[in-house]
Amino acid sequence: MTDSTSLEEATEDNGVLALEGVSRVYGTEVLVRALDDVSLEIRAGEFLSIVGPSGSGKSTMLGLLGVLDLPTEGAIRVRGTDVTRLADAERSRLRGEAIGFVFQQFHLIPHLTALGNVETALLYRGLSPRERRSRAMYALEQVDLGARHNHRPVQLSGGEQQRVAIARAISTDPGVVLADEPTGALDSQNAEKVLQIFDDLQSPERAICIVTHDLHVADSARRKISMLDGQIVADELLGAGAGS
Repeated sequence: MTDSTSLEEATEDNGVLALEGVSRVYGTEVLVRALDDVSLEIRAGEFLSIVGPSGSGKSTMLGLLGVLDLPTEGAIRVRGTDVTRLADAERSRLRGEAIGFVFQQFHLIPHLTALGNVETALLYRGLSPRERRSRAMYALEQVDLGARHNHRPVQLSGGEQQRVAIARAISTDPGVVLADEPTGALDSQNAEKVLQIFDDLQSPERAICIVTHDLHVADSARRKISMLDGQIVADELLGAGAGS
């Protein structure tokens, strides 16, 4: 009994993000069931991918995992808390603390330097300007861009801009980073560099989750979730991932 209880507690402590029996239905007269009774747990230390063709439900799942949308049925748990029961302000606060986002389009502010762009994620967090700069610089160094901190987006390559976006996502020290087609706008060489960075950024305290339609990108992870018609059809453990 003691061993079983300890295992349950360890699993709960290790879970950073979970969907429990989640469905998402769109429309009124004609209903579209984008997700159908999906359950998924993301644990600290994981590097996983969610893959599927257009219309499979992976983008809907990303919106729910990121607490950017709410389910029609089921629960979303962030660090064990059911966010569907929270008020909007509390839900936004928890999302900002626990989740970092990386998108296909970099969403950098053109007139700010790389350092300035990363610092935007740290505004309104009670940090002094010196603390913000220090944390932003550390994040840029983690993606091998410390030497380019004073360059604006127009002075950076597409791969470098995506790495700035990754630095911005990790600067808040989130428990999970959600990346939506993060290599979609990159050439193959830069795509491989970004995948290697994601692999390097995974740690015992942080999970990395990449949503993609690209099987090569999906196979760079260590766990692959395959989706079709709004459901999970496979959940596989892979090899060593991009770092092998």
